[in-house]
Amino acid sequence: MAANDNRHVITVTDPAALAATAAEHLLARTAANSGRVAICLTGGSSPKQLYHLLATDAYRSRIPWQRVHWFIGDERFVPADDPLNNMSMARTAFLDRCAPAANIHPIPTATADPTDPDRGAALYEQELQSFYGADTLDHARPLFDLVLMGVGPDGHTASLFPGDGALDETARWVVGIAKANVEPFVPRVTLTLPTLASCREMLFEVAGADKRAILTRLFAAENLPANRARSTGETVWLVDRAAIPENFGGQ
Repeated sequence: MAANDNRHVITVTDPAALAATAAEHLLARTAANSGRVAICLTGGSSPKQLYHLLATDAYRSRIPWQRVHWFIGDERFVPADDPLNNMSMARTAFLDRCAPAANIHPIPTATADPTDPDRGAALYEQELQSFYGADTLDHARPLFDLVLMGVGPDGHTASLFPGDGALDETARWVVGIAKANVEPFVPRVTLTLPTLASCREMLFEVAGADKRAILTRLFAAENLPANRARSTGETVWLVDRAAIPENFGGQ
């Protein structure tokens, strides 16, 4: 582990090692909390291998499923059974086989107006606040034990895109995003930066040579959404060797 630009960066050999390391972080967070655990998942391609790994006997047997609750950091505003739906991907990979149904908390997308993600955002904010037991976040009492994150080719994270006003939102926990900067070009619902920050650990997963260019910009401290996403606890970046910038000095 090395420190770089106020983040902890762990370099691993390949996507398989990245998934295994992420799984160990998740297990450590569930073990550190003897009560109700809250994990915030992410969508996109980065976590797929992790999600399939969690369903294997080696990891499934080590997770206290009855007391772990599963949320998601952002959602494409499409039906729950749509292949583009982030939580649907996680459910198919491991949640529906392993977790109690009551412990799975998807962002609602089945609203009266399929073009209005703000309704889904308001409903999810209410659910998060009910789970937390307050409508104001307390830095001393994080909402999540672990928040999983990814990085898009434009530096976005969750569905917080460069230049979007949602980046500066401090009052709302969840917001609707009318237009995405990258494919698929569908409306989104996303947790805001303060909500994502309310965690004991924020864990980025970044793999593949196609992510090297954006990581180079991020590690050069460019003002991009992924650089503004920081935990009030610990922020860790897991990066495989194909993605790590050539001039990175913390390997």
